[in-house]
Amino acid sequence: MRIAIDAHGGDKAPAAAVEGTLRAAKELPDAELILVGKPEEVEPMIRAAGKPSNVTLAAAEEVIEADDEPAKAVRRKKQSSMVIAGRMVREGQADALVSAGNTGALMATGLLVVGRIEGIERPALAPILPTMDGVGMLALDLGANMDSTPEHLVQYAIMGSLYRSRVHGMEKPRVGLLNVGTEPMKGNELTKAAFEQLERAPVNFIGNVESRDVLFRNCDVLVCDGFAGNIMLKSMEGTATAVFKALKEQFTSSLWTKLAAAVLAPGIRRFRSKMDYATYGGAPMLGVNGVCVKAHGSSDAQAFANGIKQAYQEVRHQLVQTIASEFSRK
Repeated sequence: MRIAIDAHGGDKAPAAAVEGTLRAAKELPDAELILVGKPEEVEPMIRAAGKPSNVTLAAAEEVIEADDEPAKAVRRKKQSSMVIAGRMVREGQADALVSAGNTGALMATGLLVVGRIEGIERPALAPILPTMDGVGMLALDLGANMDSTPEHLVQYAIMGSLYRSRVHGMEKPRVGLLNVGTEPMKGNELTKAAFEQLERAPVNFIGNVESRDVLFRNCDVLVCDGFAGNIMLKSMEGTATAVFKALKEQFTSSLWTKLAAAVLAPGIRRFRSKMDYATYGGAPMLGVNGVCVKAHGSSDAQAFANGIKQAYQEVRHQLVQTIASEFSRK
């Protein structure tokens, strides 16, 4: 198995990508991990680590920056680390791609370079949202497509169900539709039409789900359009940041609160770890004709390692082939 890693994607690149790759290499000895990046920056880091036998370098000359216009960057920067990694997947030189780079550019790479699975209208980003029980909830789409149709949401539901059952071993994953209320006729025209179609779809549809219940995992696959989903995601991230900042301020405000913090610290660390995006690796891009994992832009080395291991599992469980087979029957 060969996994291509965009060494220059993310806020902490290339150091985090290289260190994460080296960590994953130790845990995945049967995988060839290919760092795609500028040799003058990446090679010294690999050499300093003793150049593991299952880590190789593929040279790139350019980098797609965070503020680049996605589709234009993919078309013009053909020698960028992200585009080369995508081309390797398309041409069979790699089985998967992992990047923490520009989200829009990675979506464009998936569409324009790797290509869609036949029958899929819109690929979707499907991250695992942290939940209180530590299992997590697969949510799609959380930002790839701002304008979706009911048919797109049904495709998301089917792909999400296949992911949960194939990669996570869930027998009958519960599918919920993000809405403003749980009643069947709640919502806008999109959710009302999607509700009717999801009731007839080959998934275990349990109805509408409100965002306030997401952290308690009242479903296993949460379906939504990218606009509403991204707002929900950013709200959750902002709330988590604010809560932990407020806790830190309170626990450092006096001698007594510092003593209390010392007692509570192990439990708080466990809770923070449970709610940390790095635990889950990245968001699979479902619907493209190859495994593509979008790691968080601020991923550290451990998040990169988890993203690589996630890609490994998706390839091992033949996720792309399973989705392609399902939609070829339609």
